Amino acid sequence: MGKKKEIKQSETELIKEAEKTEEATKKEVKIKASQARISEGRIYISATFNNIIVTLTDARGNVLSWTTSGRMGFKGSKKSTPYAASKVAEAIVEPAKKLGMEKVRVFIKGIGSGRESALRSLATHGFDILSIKDITPIAHGGVRLPKPRRV
Repeated sequence: MGKKKEIKQSETELIKEAEKTEEATKKEVKIKASQARISEGRIYISATFNNIIVTLTDARGNVLSWTTSGRMGFKGSKKSTPYAASKVAEAIVEPAKKLGMEKVRVFIKGIGSGRESALRSLATHGFDILSIKDITPIAHGGVRLPKPRRV
């Protein structure tokens, strides 16, 4: 078959890629209207093998804002990295602070690599985390086995 061709990026291309991600993280995350001051809310972190989704809701569960690592400018396998997860968590902090949110309950779902880094990023940005709950669905029991083969 032959050797596989390695693609190497020059320093200028790496710098441009870093600037694109920084520019994407500076984009404002939209907040839904008709929300005044909310002191307590929920943050849902969904960490899959391919993407990180962070959703900001009020205490009842009504979505106020959300963002993903793909929306932040990460592409391909970089979307599921811990670095991307921390950037997504930083992006969701801004709308929460604009709404006056101080106390949050965090719900983590999925088995991706960005779970812990997203949670750490939320903790370092001054939120009072009331609870952390893992809501990853776990299969139990499974499907029924096929009947034994008759020969």
